[in-house]
Amino acid sequence: MTRLRIAIAAAAMSGAMLVGGVVGATVFSVTSASAANTAASPSPAAPGSSASGGASNSASPGAFVPNEDATHEAGESAAREAQENAGQRPTVP
Repeated sequence: MTRLRIAIAAAAMSGAMLVGGVVGATVFSVTSASAANTAASPSPAAPGSSASGGASNSASPGAFVPNEDATHEAGESAAREAQENAGQRPTVP
């Protein structure tokens, strides 16, 4: 009787692992496909920048384009302006 219970438990664990592997593969394959599709879509404008702010949008998609509007520049810290001038996405307020 004990060997029968061990065999049943082993079969149940093997079945659960098989089902979990199939479900995991399905979930991750769908995620990979949607991530690849998302990269092809146009990226939204950077926060704080305006589309008509005079900045050129000729940069590659997803590249940081600083907002050089005079009213925006007036309230900006020197560290943030230095990051923008270096072509980096600002990490300081």
